[in-house]
Amino acid sequence: MRRGIKEIDTLAAVQLINYQDALVLDVRDDSEYATGHLPNSKHIPSEKIEERWVELQKFKDKPILVIYPGGIRSNHASLVLRKNGFPQVINLMGGIDAWKRAGLPMVKR
Repeated sequence: MRRGIKEIDTLAAVQLINYQDALVLDVRDDSEYATGHLPNSKHIPSEKIEERWVELQKFKDKPILVIYPGGIRSNHASLVLRKNGFPQVINLMGGIDAWKRAGLPMVKR
């Protein structure tokens, strides 16, 4: 837990996506997202989350797995979602770097 937001490793993240139909929310900036991201992820840069979180309303009842840049521990986007009534916000421990190290699928489109 980091400031009240649960963190999970890549194995738990894959299970969350596959078995609980979690929404993957990538909050990295546009250039980072363009270099590669998780399949079927939704992209809202962290600095825009306060004005765009309403786009996620239809996912309020699902787990939301938040992907940050590797090594950066900003919880800003997760905290904004929590504050706006999203009960199942979960961060990927180690961010996108952990996902890459685990050899898990990435796409560039």
